[in-house]
Amino acid sequence: MTPLAASTATPPDGPPPAPGPAEALADLLAGNRRFVDRRPRYGHDVRAATATADGQEPFAVVVGCLDSRLPAESIFDQTFGSICVVRSGGHVLDRAVVGSVEFAVSGLGVALIMVLGHERCGAVAATVEAVRTGQELPGGMGYLINEIAPSVREVGADQPDAPALAMRRHVARTAARLETSEIVAAAVAAGDVAVVGAVYDLATGQVNLLT
Repeated sequence: MTPLAASTATPPDGPPPAPGPAEALADLLAGNRRFVDRRPRYGHDVRAATATADGQEPFAVVVGCLDSRLPAESIFDQTFGSICVVRSGGHVLDRAVVGSVEFAVSGLGVALIMVLGHERCGAVAATVEAVRTGQELPGGMGYLINEIAPSVREVGADQPDAPALAMRRHVARTAARLETSEIVAAAVAAGDVAVVGAVYDLATGQVNLLT
């Protein structure tokens, strides 16, 4: 995960400068506080959707789990056109997911990549069980298990809190893998993009950054 940089662009005229990585993260976390405090700024109004029909300027891409309890736009209280969201089981990376993140960086100019895990993740729990028992799942589900399994093995599958520990480790590993993309790495080196990992608490709605 990468250090955060503030935007230094200060044009005297025209639209405000695009947010840098630090501002992008602050915006997401402020939105999450509004969400938790039950005072959201944005609603799902069709007028907001049509207002962005001719273009978009998202400031962040959130890579999250497919879990139906993780609607990123609501969790971060963001409106249409403000964030990109890429989701897969257990936020597992494949070429399509990585390519989507790279497009968000190079084509849309986002300043932040957030990998968002969550408590009680079914994909991680299934992986812990598979590692414990040696079970192999068929097809695409087996791919998910195989991708999460290294995190489970690192923390140990037999301890009682293995799912929670493995989930956090998997978030960190996913963020680190995204930083190996040439496109992402170049943007990070230039100070244009930061990569962070975070965890969503299903019970409270709170998002906490990994330390």
